Amino acid sequence: MKKIPDHAARWWRDGPGLQRVVADLLAWELAALRPGRQIQAPSWPSSLDLRHDLAADSLELMGLATALATQLHLQQALEAPLLVRTRLADWLDAARTGLDADGSALTFRTSGSSGAPKPCTHPLAWLWQEVEALATLLPGRRRVVSLVPSHHIYGFLFTVLLPRRLGIATVCDLRGHAPATLAAHLQSGDLVIGHPDLWRAFGQGAGLLPPDVVGVTSTAPCPLDVAHAVLARGLARLLQVYGSSETAGVGWRDDPSGDYTLLPYWAHDEQSDGLVRQCPDGTRQSSALQDRLRWRDERHFLPDGRIDQAVQVGGVNVFPGYVAEVLRLHPAVLDASVRRMRPDEGGRLKAFIVPRDGAAADLQAALHDWLRERLSAAECPAAYTFGPRLPRGASGKLTDWIIDSDA
Repeated sequence: MKKIPDHAARWWRDGPGLQRVVADLLAWELAALRPGRQIQAPSWPSSLDLRHDLAADSLELMGLATALATQLHLQQALEAPLLVRTRLADWLDAARTGLDADGSALTFRTSGSSGAPKPCTHPLAWLWQEVEALATLLPGRRRVVSLVPSHHIYGFLFTVLLPRRLGIATVCDLRGHAPATLAAHLQSGDLVIGHPDLWRAFGQGAGLLPPDVVGVTSTAPCPLDVAHAVLARGLARLLQVYGSSETAGVGWRDDPSGDYTLLPYWAHDEQSDGLVRQCPDGTRQSSALQDRLRWRDERHFLPDGRIDQAVQVGGVNVFPGYVAEVLRLHPAVLDASVRRMRPDEGGRLKAFIVPRDGAAADLQAALHDWLRERLSAAECPAAYTFGPRLPRGASGKLTDWIIDSDA
């Protein structure tokens, strides 16, 4: 088996990289425990105290400690002290200790929400195998600009491991900046890590970028108009990476309308219509796919729709069917249908509601508040339409609808 270079095998000894991963994970988990509240991690100092500064109670601390231990494969013996020593610095020390004992794998969770995100474990050797392939596609980069959380697999690969492979010391976290402000911070030689919704907002901004700025997008196929818009603003290249939490990266393209090319260690398995991975130790590993793929030849493909019916909102996989189920639990809702908006309507979810017994004038506000207590921000519809029955076509199947002008 090919040995992972020591600087990659011990990625956690890069203080800023580990701190970004841990802080992002804790912020994400705490936000999930507190629906409707935004919690930002990028500016957390190591002196931050989870109990005193973020008011995390004992049950929340237990959930945070479990999430950290699960992702980094920490020994259970390390979890108990985290409930007592609650500074971020203490949790970072515990993480380093556990990873020093065994840092050979990480577990990421799917970013979608259907009640129980799925854990996906990846050996570090497999992640480094991908980074080696990606490095050949991204020469000449001098700085990484991150617009994504680093505890998800996409952010971890591109903002933690890839900089180490490319010898890049500077990773700038510019999440939360408006596109115009972000553009003003960019420099020639930057590698900007984003997702389609961010690139859409970026492409709508004014002004041109510095020369030789390269972008990366993943988590969902990037619409053709979005890719053309950011390239028209002066982006030198937009590398689109296809993959998932289950598989990590699978293929890439930099032609917005072209096919994806498989990364070199993947092969198409015609018998199962899935993929086979040539692992670093020489073994072969079969992998199922979350999307249907349309193959042009053995190395080139295009995604052809989700198998699990997930859609992307703000870089997060969400399940409209699940959101509709939650809406039907409201006592004033007889039935509901949820879809992603059309491109001309926006990038969020929309809901069609059939009220029970002709209900209530202020139902939209009530539903909005009710869902905020139960769902993440990405799952909450941004527009509501009300009617006596769900929209259906001649075949009886549910169809799309036009958003009310006052929705």
